[in-house]
Amino acid sequence: MEAISLIGCGRWGTFLGWYAGNYCKFDRVDMYDIPTSPNFIELKENRKNAYLSLSDNMVMHENIEEVLGNEIIIVSIGCQHLRSLAKQINNYNVNSKTFLLAMKGLEEPSAKTLELVFREEVKQDIHVAILAGPGHVQDYMKKVPSCAVIDSYESATKDMLIRRLSSDLIRFYYGTDMVGNQIGAALKNVIGIAAGILDGLEWYGLKGALMARAPIEVGRFIKHFGGNPQNAYGLAHLGDYEATLFSKHSHNRSFGEMLAKGENFGKLAEGVATLKAVKIIADTEGIDMPIAQALYKVVYEQADIKTTLKSMFERDLKKEFDNSVIC
Repeated sequence: MEAISLIGCGRWGTFLGWYAGNYCKFDRVDMYDIPTSPNFIELKENRKNAYLSLSDNMVMHENIEEVLGNEIIIVSIGCQHLRSLAKQINNYNVNSKTFLLAMKGLEEPSAKTLELVFREEVKQDIHVAILAGPGHVQDYMKKVPSCAVIDSYESATKDMLIRRLSSDLIRFYYGTDMVGNQIGAALKNVIGIAAGILDGLEWYGLKGALMARAPIEVGRFIKHFGGNPQNAYGLAHLGDYEATLFSKHSHNRSFGEMLAKGENFGKLAEGVATLKAVKIIADTEGIDMPIAQALYKVVYEQADIKTTLKSMFERDLKKEFDNSVIC
């Protein structure tokens, strides 16, 4: 009997467990979250959440050690909790295990990628990959197909995961840039906040400009850290815009919309912490990030939203492209 493990029982993590058990032919899905977390309690008591019902082959565990024996372990938790989880995992023997990090963000305030954070704390011979790209649980449960990308520094790890997890519901592409895909995936959440603010202001016409300029800014950030700036135009970033900048299911877009309306969203929006990390690094390294810097003033410094966003689009006149170079 072949089993796969899942750490993190939020809406996305629970779906990935359900997907692995129903579309990828794993016989059992071992699921773990902090036993006192609302998500875990709801699933254990009711065997369902607002999006799906657990299948019979999905088993809940209250001890993390019980889910670390399987060869593949999907991790889907809040990004800012990854380091503490990795420290906990390192207390057990996980040599040769494969970890798929299925969340999008940068650690704050270090602005480190999640793969790097994980490897800094799990000091064993492990295999690490990341999952990025579009997709909402609500759409997948309606059997609406989509695409995503899996990337790893190890070709064999990437190939194994893609072959095991691909189906007619999700087609996984082979990533070719771990830095670019992680940064692109993280910063699309930040751009989602900007899109939500424009929705809240009913400045819908500026969303097109935002979509055109944001990948250039993100590509600049990717390039600074040694990645390929063209990955800002791939599935991890631009390819995820519909799900993040337009969808009613997007937490980041909803956070921005409610912020513009003076209301409290009250749920996790990963782009908020990522925004702070980006602002710190952009200032320290001298990276030109006008969208992120304007957002920071609005989100963290309570700057006037309309005035700040207008100033972002009223910067000095310049060419759209410089000799056809993206960044």
